[in-house]
Amino acid sequence: MTPSFSATSTTDQVLEGVDLRGKRVLVTGVSAGIGVETARALAARGAYVVGTARDLAKAEVATAQVRADAAAHGGGFELAALDLADLKSVRACADDLLAKGQGFDLVIANAGVMATPLSHTADGFETQFGTNHLGHFVLVNRCASLLGAGARLVNLASSGHRFSNVDLDDPNFARTAYDPFVAYGRSKTANILFALAFDQRHRHRGVRATAVHPGGIHTELGRHMDSSQLEGMIENLNEQLAAEGKAPFQWKTIPQGAATSVWAGVVAPAEAVGGQYCENCHVGKIVADDVVISAISEGVRGYALDSANAIALWRKSEEMVGESFPAP
Repeated sequence: MTPSFSATSTTDQVLEGVDLRGKRVLVTGVSAGIGVETARALAARGAYVVGTARDLAKAEVATAQVRADAAAHGGGFELAALDLADLKSVRACADDLLAKGQGFDLVIANAGVMATPLSHTADGFETQFGTNHLGHFVLVNRCASLLGAGARLVNLASSGHRFSNVDLDDPNFARTAYDPFVAYGRSKTANILFALAFDQRHRHRGVRATAVHPGGIHTELGRHMDSSQLEGMIENLNEQLAAEGKAPFQWKTIPQGAATSVWAGVVAPAEAVGGQYCENCHVGKIVADDVVISAISEGVRGYALDSANAIALWRKSEEMVGESFPAP
């Protein structure tokens, strides 16, 4: 029987008694926050973790504890250069991993940006959609052959997907007024839809994919918001929660924020989480689009788990990156 965990569960609690020796894991975004904790928790159970980062010098310092815990518990850790906002870097990283030819039992697409000012990636994509979705779309699909039977993909999504469905007619805000959180919502919906589509394409060979919401955690992800913005958002959130009869908002700790990633990656049954949206260490339930809920409340919008929407996004993503990834 699978143990029951919750919003307050930590990585160490979720992975208690789990032996990952002999397992290989790829985690993107290990220079700060939950990426570092995710890598540490897995390496401390004996996994060999390859962590990617844009700034390797920063990541080298940030992952000192990852290396220490890996050495103490039979795991391993190495860094790989990856800038998700530059497809040249993404393809170079994938090519290097493919050349090494070592498979992965788990890929956690953790890296991302949030609420950035209007800007564009090296390839001309709106920054949040290009970084959070398209960069991972190319990396994961190029490395798909390294995922064998029993492997899993975990995409870091967010309750922020409820800010917006994807807009496949204007993904770069060429004709739409730019809003940082609408853009973030589009990218997070795309993360969920990508996991759904990848799961549908690879489940026949024993590879499953899922999307997870880590919860509200105070990390570098919010660096584009000033303190007054953040305080205003929390004040509005608490008003919404009070109206729902719920307690005020509390930040999760980083180990609590990373818990759902490792739960979905190695603890939960693959059949339970494959093609699903997970939060607080359980599978989330669909909430109808017309139901008003606070940004921190549980639930996934139906458009984020719609198969037709997932197929359309896949095709649009291939068109945007100029690369085709047919089902194996």
